[in-house]
Amino acid sequence: MITWKQALREGAVAGSLASLLSAAYLAAAGGRRGETAAPLNAVSHWFFGDRALREDEPDLLYTVTGYLVHHAASIFWGTLHAKAWGARPEAKKPLPAAAGAIAAASVASFVDYQLTPKRLTPGFEHRLGRPEMVNVYACFALGLALGSMLMKKR
Repeated sequence: MITWKQALREGAVAGSLASLLSAAYLAAAGGRRGETAAPLNAVSHWFFGDRALREDEPDLLYTVTGYLVHHAASIFWGTLHAKAWGARPEAKKPLPAAAGAIAAASVASFVDYQLTPKRLTPGFEHRLGRPEMVNVYACFALGLALGSMLMKKR
């Protein structure tokens, strides 16, 4: 079992990569609809309510706040993933690392949409369709796997 300090370190790296990859996908998916910033703006509904869900344009308040919330949540999930998975020897190999990251992203999605109050859901579900949502979490899992494997090579 790895320590919480080690899990936080790995979680910061893996969660940051997961955040960057999934945010890039959010922007791309929004861009296909002509609203590049809308999915990330929607995340800031935690603080700004329905106004954030309707904001289409890049905005310092909504977009930056949305990304910071998304990034913090990604580090949280990255840390839990590292704590649960980090000490396993198979976590250094690509396929098991990907499987562990997919499991973590699946748990995150389940918690986000089944256990979390509507006010604290990620928000981008208001701007994207189901296939795009699957891709967001797939990008998230890819970032977790890559970040976790990078940290294990050190």
